[in-house]
Amino acid sequence: MNKKSIAIIIELIPILSAIISTICIKLTYQSEIIQYISMITVVLSLLGFIFAIIGKKIYGYSNTVKVLGILDVFSTIYIILFYTIVVFIFGL
Repeated sequence: MNKKSIAIIIELIPILSAIISTICIKLTYQSEIIQYISMITVVLSLLGFIFAIIGKKIYGYSNTVKVLGILDVFSTIYIILFYTIVVFIFGL
């Protein structure tokens, strides 16, 4: 694999993790496996800033890596805001 493919895959991890985490939270059926998947994906999506930096270090500043880096940052902000709203709504 070349450096660009590796950088793109690394930068897609937080974005996909935020989506999977949201789906796991909204499922009506909750099991231990779903809770573990949700915890892992939340942690991975919170590390979006780190994945953005790693992707830029690996391949540089191509347009694809820039856009995915911005989406990594947005996924981190999304997860933080989502959990903040959930805490305020449910009073946890």
